[in-house]
Amino acid sequence: MNRYSSLCDDFYVNMNLGTEMELPANRETVLHFFERVQKTYPTMRNFYCRERGDFVLEEDKDQGSYRWCTIEPRRVCSGQVNPETVEHAVGQHKLVLELAPYMLSVSPLDCEALDLLFGFDFTYRGNHNELVAEALGLSPATERLAETPGATIINHEPSLTIALDEECRTQFRLSVETRTNAYQIRTGDFPEEQLSVYVTARQYGSLGPDKNFVDTLDRLQQICEDMIENHVIEHVLNPLARTIALR
Repeated sequence: MNRYSSLCDDFYVNMNLGTEMELPANRETVLHFFERVQKTYPTMRNFYCRERGDFVLEEDKDQGSYRWCTIEPRRVCSGQVNPETVEHAVGQHKLVLELAPYMLSVSPLDCEALDLLFGFDFTYRGNHNELVAEALGLSPATERLAETPGATIINHEPSLTIALDEECRTQFRLSVETRTNAYQIRTGDFPEEQLSVYVTARQYGSLGPDKNFVDTLDRLQQICEDMIENHVIEHVLNPLARTIALR
């Protein structure tokens, strides 16, 4: 069990490598790339193409824990839902980043952005926006607005992005995504939906001649884990879990 699984209902680690130029989409290249991924992860045997042209290789989803990988026109993506450990998920991402330069002709010069995302989902039936406001609070500038007689909060998705260097090429983002709409609030009919907290570290732009994708991913992982341990668990995840438990 990974060290974050007790903090939420579902946990996942995703990697996205965006490119400036379009990736190859010919049959031989795509299949050869996925066959190499499958060689390391044999249970990734479900391959298909989406209508918009994305190619997908994934494990069966019915076990609650599964891996997936996609090739899009200008992105290579990799993810694992409910991994046994964070290292298991990151190991998959590193394999994809090691293969991409040789099999998909992705150069560090061609990097538009490299993202590492840690996602935390909470299952909740009710107004997600009010829950987030109660658990995490509102800014002083909006507290009085929410106290307007008869008011109901229908959208509250706090998000903050900070730059970690002077050039703003390394960034960190904390965001909350709610899935309650006005119709559900009006009717009082709330399905069981996922309330998500996203912790993302991103490296923008081409990598230097002495940098590679795997080393950059290591640095992004360290940023995410430091922020989670020092800030996100205490001030975001635990308050949300406590508030849901009390409702």
